[in-house]
Amino acid sequence: MVFLFFYLAVIFSLLIFLIFFSIYTAFLIYSAIRGSPFVSTNKKKLPAILAAAGLKKNKVFIDLGCGDGRVVITAVSNFKVKGVGVEINPILLKIASIKAKLKKLSSEDIQFICQDLLLANISFADYIYLFLMPDLIRKLKPKLERELKKNAIIISHGFKIEGWERKLIKTLEDKPFCTFYYRQ
Repeated sequence: MVFLFFYLAVIFSLLIFLIFFSIYTAFLIYSAIRGSPFVSTNKKKLPAILAAAGLKKNKVFIDLGCGDGRVVITAVSNFKVKGVGVEINPILLKIASIKAKLKKLSSEDIQFICQDLLLANISFADYIYLFLMPDLIRKLKPKLERELKKNAIIISHGFKIEGWERKLIKTLEDKPFCTFYYRQ
């Protein structure tokens, strides 16, 4: 009898795992189809990337396509900015929320919004962080030009923003991805 109970518990656990894994995979595929797959920024390089942007306390930092929230959480924790993470994948957003709670960050310090980044309100941002594919950056560029306030800093990790050579203020050379800093 104990063996049967154990066997059923293992089968049930496997079933739950497979269901969760299938849903997680479906959302990752959906994110990729919408323009950018989830690829996390290297944790070890993140403090240097953010420090090079000159983040200032109480300014607003928005991570468009925040994934698991590591960038915006690090920005809020280390630089005391007000953080907003925008992500279309609700499972990644839940992971980001849990990570923020574990870091004891309040809703006044950090918010996560489940939304298409092309629809997000970015007009109040002092800093925007992007780790997006070039095609999505091209689609996002008119929104950045139209909505961002003057002197906002755009941090594009991995890919340049085409046509913004005059706005480029700094490049952090690194492998496999360089980081490009622009001023609106």
